[in-house]
Amino acid sequence: MNNKQPSVSVLFLLLSILFCVCLIAANLFATKQIAIGPINVTGGVIIFPVSYIVNDCVCEVWGFRKARLLIWTGFAMNFFFVIMGALCDIIPAAPYYDNAEGFHGVFGLAPRIAAASFLAFLIGSFVNAYIMSRMKIRSEGKRFSLRAVSSSLAGETIDSLIFFPLALGGVIPFEEMPQMVLWQVVLKTTYEVAVLPLTIRVVRYVKRYENSDVFDHGISYSVWKVFNI
Repeated sequence: MNNKQPSVSVLFLLLSILFCVCLIAANLFATKQIAIGPINVTGGVIIFPVSYIVNDCVCEVWGFRKARLLIWTGFAMNFFFVIMGALCDIIPAAPYYDNAEGFHGVFGLAPRIAAASFLAFLIGSFVNAYIMSRMKIRSEGKRFSLRAVSSSLAGETIDSLIFFPLALGGVIPFEEMPQMVLWQVVLKTTYEVAVLPLTIRVVRYVKRYENSDVFDHGISYSVWKVFNI
């Protein structure tokens, strides 16, 4: 009888938890508009780029297939959180509870915004992972910094181009949309560049600890093969 159990990478597990927390927190933070100098953006810009950094780390160390599992796991956890928050928001408040309006402002995510957020996240994250994987093969594992920034720039641009028109089209003036998208991409990319030295150190440590540096030769890039890891 074979009692050997499949092992689970502790670091992959921790990064997956961080990824899911970032996605959920981004939804909460996005309910507040913040000012960074003269620029007004959503609070989600503080933490959402971390999800792309984690995505880059996972794709670099374990390959596209693990990144695919990570992305769908993040999507599922975020979807579950939004649904539970909406359900709690719909249930009538207790007679003595006087913060229903504030709770609704945080958890009463409009279906249109939620759908735009989910779609933008999925497409942007998979674009990021695909470019990261293909560039690694072409560069033979070199120039991680260029690959990390390039893939995140592409993913975050796609994310913003999908989210803002779908979520806010007709709500904000059309002529304001390009500027809003541009600033979101610029700030998120600047964020990633700023923490790149830390990202490089984390990736090097994880590679040594896991003894893993996957190149995605001959794999399927289908987004649906979730459990093909």
